[in-house]
Amino acid sequence: MTFHPLDPLTAGEFTAAAAILARERGVGPGWRFASIELVEPSRHARAAFDGAGAVPERLARLVVLNRAENSTWVAIVSLSADALLNWSAVPGVQANFTVDEWDEADAALRAHPDVVAALARRGITDLANVFIDTWTYGDAVIPERFRGRRIGWSDVWVRAEAGANPYAGPVSGLHFVIDVNTMELLDVEDSFEVDRPAVMGEYVPHLVPPRIRDLSRRPPLKPLDIVQAEGPSFTVTGHRVEWQNWSLRVGFNYREGMTLHEVSYRDGERVRPIANRLSFAEMVVPYRDPSVDHFRRTAFDIGEWGLGFMTTSLELGCDCLGEIRYLDAVLHNSAGEPYSIPNAICIHEEDNAVLWKHVDHDGGSEVRRMRRLVVSFHVTVANYEYLVYWRFYQDGNMECEVRATGIMVVTSLDPGQPHPNGTLVDTRTYAPFHQHFIVARMDLDIDGPENTVFRSETHVEPIDEANPLGLALTQRNTPLETEGFDDYDWATQRSWKVVNEKTSNGLGTPVSYKLVPGGAIPSFFDPASPVFQRSQVIGHTVWVTPADDLQRWPCGEFVNQSAVDHGLPEWTLAGRPVRNADIVLWYVFGIHHITRPEEWPVMPADTVSFWLKPVGFFDRNPSLDVEPGASGHAHGHGHHDEH
Repeated sequence: MTFHPLDPLTAGEFTAAAAILARERGVGPGWRFASIELVEPSRHARAAFDGAGAVPERLARLVVLNRAENSTWVAIVSLSADALLNWSAVPGVQANFTVDEWDEADAALRAHPDVVAALARRGITDLANVFIDTWTYGDAVIPERFRGRRIGWSDVWVRAEAGANPYAGPVSGLHFVIDVNTMELLDVEDSFEVDRPAVMGEYVPHLVPPRIRDLSRRPPLKPLDIVQAEGPSFTVTGHRVEWQNWSLRVGFNYREGMTLHEVSYRDGERVRPIANRLSFAEMVVPYRDPSVDHFRRTAFDIGEWGLGFMTTSLELGCDCLGEIRYLDAVLHNSAGEPYSIPNAICIHEEDNAVLWKHVDHDGGSEVRRMRRLVVSFHVTVANYEYLVYWRFYQDGNMECEVRATGIMVVTSLDPGQPHPNGTLVDTRTYAPFHQHFIVARMDLDIDGPENTVFRSETHVEPIDEANPLGLALTQRNTPLETEGFDDYDWATQRSWKVVNEKTSNGLGTPVSYKLVPGGAIPSFFDPASPVFQRSQVIGHTVWVTPADDLQRWPCGEFVNQSAVDHGLPEWTLAGRPVRNADIVLWYVFGIHHITRPEEWPVMPADTVSFWLKPVGFFDRNPSLDVEPGASGHAHGHGHHDEH
């Protein structure tokens, strides 16, 4: 038996959850299932399962939308008892968009005579090469006459030929507004027209013009084979992964995509908890161009669309390299019907150069190669790909890395037209500046649930009698007593330690893990901006709150068509204590994307990451026991390790 209460919902459970609402509330035709997800069992329930095998009640939470009434409902169902436990309306909100709505909007628009006519006026008559991409709205930019509706706005793109890159052919100045409940075309916004420039926007090899392709002098690569003849060093049992003292469980849902649970490290005879739950809780992508084509373009890729729904299948040799183990994922469409995503999550280990090394003056040397465990998933959100990697190291470090790739949004220009809010990337074509803010939600359990976050800063001591050369640095650690936010400070190299003040290491100091910030960027927003008002979380680097299963979404649960941030800014007004408490550390990081020609027509991965590093969690280097490779210790300065 590999079942665990944290295992994601199965296909049968999705079907059963939808069937309960169909039976009890008539949810069927005319409705959409915006989301169905597992209600994760409490710590107490999981402990009872681990200790005595007591299986907790299996619950699911559903958000459904009545299209005719434009109303949103939330339900809790018991899959164990086949019963509806709670059914309530949520007035004045819009649930997340669904993939089905996006597909149906494309079909409805391309079949509408007014859309066909608008395209024809621009000389576009072959709709087979037309791509219509519907985006969500924020409250501030919803036209007054369409308030109270569930609406989207659409870009239009045209491929140069079948199979070509649609994002290389923007139809600038033409947008459609659609009611996605009724699929009614509400408006054709034909603002301006630009003579389409001749661009080279292709990246598929056979579509790249010979004049460019033939310039290549890049020699071919020799094969690089990664072979583990005895198999990998990790084991996967159900959704539990174990490797080199690490243990963790992998989850998956429609909104966060991959989640990690019960992360622990075996230290001698003790299994020591480090994190209860790790995930991405929101991704805010504002485009910093107020022009007609882009003023509405602010995406909440997690809250409006869902990383799970956008997850793609991974391929050996392309997305993952080496001895791979995959986990499939199961989700549902807007009719509540399950579908599978094969190879949704990749698990593998990598060589990562040297772990530690020293060459002694007498000629002896010791060196250890570094291995790391990688758990990853990839998502495609329209034009962008986000590749997410959680890495676990033999020395107790954890790294979270995100790589952004895909295709930049572009707009065509008239000859000589300025483009102050973007970079020229092709002939009369610019890519607007934008930002990617990712909010990591980390429910850490450093040797247990009672933790305190300390601000850790380096200070320069003044020159005085005790410090005549001005060499002295000190590290000041200040506990955060009350929930709230904090900001990165380059001048003090500020970081944050999550400390268990009730547990000490062998040296007598409290155990902790440190958040080492990477990719911490300012919002560059006026606080009065309507875009900032609905995403205030991006205004600060770190937030700390008490753990609360009902407080998962930093900008609020319903961000589609939202006006204000109903998440962290509102929760933290309560001023709850967070010292020696079960806390959540929220980290805001990302990419400040000042676009470049070298990122066109397809973008090389832009990489950003942060680390969680042990600080006094261990008594000494925990990787001393890593075995040497074939030639891991040697004598003589001239020796070269051949591992």
